[in-house]
Amino acid sequence: MLVNLKNLSILKVGVFLTLLLFFIPTLQASTTPYILSHDELIDPRAIAKINEIGTEVETKTGVKIYLFVKENYEIDDSLTMKEKFEKIKIYENQLLHNLNTPYVLITMSLDQTHLNLFTSPELDSIIDKNEILNDYIIPLLASKDKNKLFSKVSAALLNGYAQIGDEIAASKNIKLESSIGSGGKTFGTIWKVFMYFIIVTGLVAYTIAVLKSKKR
Repeated sequence: MLVNLKNLSILKVGVFLTLLLFFIPTLQASTTPYILSHDELIDPRAIAKINEIGTEVETKTGVKIYLFVKENYEIDDSLTMKEKFEKIKIYENQLLHNLNTPYVLITMSLDQTHLNLFTSPELDSIIDKNEILNDYIIPLLASKDKNKLFSKVSAALLNGYAQIGDEIAASKNIKLESSIGSGGKTFGTIWKVFMYFIIVTGLVAYTIAVLKSKKR
């Protein structure tokens, strides 16, 4: 799934997740077995929370949730969109080949504006790929602003990761102690309503302007 992150715009990262990051202790080493790569794009506090959720999910359900985040997949920009997509597909298939089932994998490449989610077959009916991406990750991603990118990527991926963990746990009638709750979904919903409001307001304003110009 190719997502044009550059054209997305958002006023701010979800307040709930941003505040959450400030109260999460940092890992001494910004690594966890659940983050295969992150190119230093994920805040250590988010990494700590991801590790906490990932560990609890694996311990209680046997499912591993992975993140693979790169600034660039090092794909030639001169290639056509179709050729780039094929390169990305090969790249991701190699990643999947090395994972033991059951698993969930979120991949992201900023320069290729690419975001994807994979599940092993036994989790297909549990994890809704489009829901996770469209409701929990994409709404928290904004235009590629280097000054804010760190916090946006961290909050968005933590939000999606936490929701995946909750859904896997719920499928086994388990409540995660590490869960961050429904705050991420709430923000995504508020953001959508806000965007619809702006669009409708803009259309109304445009209609009024047209009517006034005709009266003149």
